[in-house]
Amino acid sequence: MTQGILAPEGWSERIGRHIVALEGVRHPLAAPEALERAADYAARELTALGYQVSEQLFPAHDRMFRNIVATLPGIGCPEERVLVVAHYDTVANSPGADDNASGTAGLLEIARRLAGASFERTLQFVAVCLEENQITGNRETGLMGSKALAELAVGEAWQIAGVLVLESIGYAGPGLVQQAPPGLPVQVSEVGDFIAVVANERSRELAETYVAAAQAPGIELPYLLMVVPGNGEPFPDTRRSDHSPFWDRGYPALMLTDTTNFRSPHYHEPSDTLETLNLDFAAQVCRAATGAVLDLARLRP
Repeated sequence: MTQGILAPEGWSERIGRHIVALEGVRHPLAAPEALERAADYAARELTALGYQVSEQLFPAHDRMFRNIVATLPGIGCPEERVLVVAHYDTVANSPGADDNASGTAGLLEIARRLAGASFERTLQFVAVCLEENQITGNRETGLMGSKALAELAVGEAWQIAGVLVLESIGYAGPGLVQQAPPGLPVQVSEVGDFIAVVANERSRELAETYVAAAQAPGIELPYLLMVVPGNGEPFPDTRRSDHSPFWDRGYPALMLTDTTNFRSPHYHEPSDTLETLNLDFAAQVCRAATGAVLDLARLRP
């Protein structure tokens, strides 16, 4: 059964179709209708796959916004959870094909591959809103959907085995120049052909699970594993996505990212379009994530 779920056929094409459906400015002030359409699209796709789909509402900008939550209850240990998370909003001037239609598209395709399977642990796919900073340069104004989700997890005492955050996963290739912020605890290649697996010490075992899946025969995805101390405070760039609210609340979480502005000239620009993306790379990132979820959620025969 595992081989069928991870079979390579069709990933790139379906991820591309989801990006086509999502691409365009999806912003609470610049394009609120498109933001709502993106939420509706995710909810509709996940419902069609047979998941229990609900909305987590949270307030911002004098109105309510939505996280779309799809749940597959576990059979053996339903109180334990594995989460796959991606944000569906954009900044005000970018169509956001990589950031983060690619992550949302990947989430939807992983959900499709796992629909109908049985797991020991509960599996949840969450498309979160308002990750982007609402005030340019002020990081405290972003991550609103994931902060609300992490607060819910604490309030309801969720037992989370791991959170995999898909954050811009489609811009990569052997001809791309890779940069890095100064002082990182690992050596970074100058070639932008890898996925960065960003964890803190509490999440090291989770990161190793992903890396093992990424190196499985038939996937063999280039990766950079980065484990930062504490909750990443010495390296603020490692906190720039929806994993960090989970770090801050003591949960194991990973950011899977193509490193965005450290590789892509299209980051937060009007040029962040489908045509710039490497869908085969995004497919490999998602196949590895699916393999990790199969291990974490404990697939039942």
